[in-house]
Amino acid sequence: MTGLNGSIVCITGASAGIGAACATEFAKQGAALLLSARRKDRVDELARTLRTKHGVRVHTGRLDVRSLPEVEKFFGSLPAEWREIDILVNNAGLSRGLERLQEGKPADWEEMIDTNIKGLLYVTRTVLPGMVERNRGHVINIGSIAGHQVYPAGNVYCATKHAERALNEGMKMDLQGTAVRVTSIDPGLVETEFSVVRFHGDAERASRTYANMTPLRPEDIADLAVFCATRPPHVNILQAVIMPTAQASVHHVHRSP
Repeated sequence: MTGLNGSIVCITGASAGIGAACATEFAKQGAALLLSARRKDRVDELARTLRTKHGVRVHTGRLDVRSLPEVEKFFGSLPAEWREIDILVNNAGLSRGLERLQEGKPADWEEMIDTNIKGLLYVTRTVLPGMVERNRGHVINIGSIAGHQVYPAGNVYCATKHAERALNEGMKMDLQGTAVRVTSIDPGLVETEFSVVRFHGDAERASRTYANMTPLRPEDIADLAVFCATRPPHVNILQAVIMPTAQASVHHVHRSP
């Protein structure tokens, strides 16, 4: 196991869910945390908690990964002591809507594409050159089982997560000859704000996604992220699919009567 004490871990979309859980788990390992999200107030609150509880350094900022100028400004204006990022967790992502393609809303499509694909590209393109120059680092992309299997009315969201998986594999090929590692963590059902966002704030509809079964928790994904990041330097977990025990595929979820 490789220690993370003092390593700089950058997490996008850190205001809630998997991003916030990753921040907590990496803080337990003594990592310094560079946390960003659109909801900076929530990131700041998390930062205060982690500083108090774990005694780690935390730097926060507001960041909308959909904007390349904003991404470049955020990373370009970092204090010198925060610029050598060791681990990048590309967590910012979302789903909007659950309609058949012929009924879908183009604004929802654009938000998913801009966040899940372009946002991942913008952040990675900005951070990765430094890792290559230093010949060390790890990019952890939070994907989805939807990047492996397609489900009805999941069309564009599934397409963005298939793209994330392709980018993860392509990134690893492009990094051949360097010591930089790449991982995609692809969960099944995880109970977060994901479904509330998907259904535009309809909490009752969102809750039915996890009805009568035990989904994964954000902490389960964070625990796996730390595991991947702490393997010996010669070990690269390229892809990890993690599912709740009650789920066998996007189409097969056992729900208690």
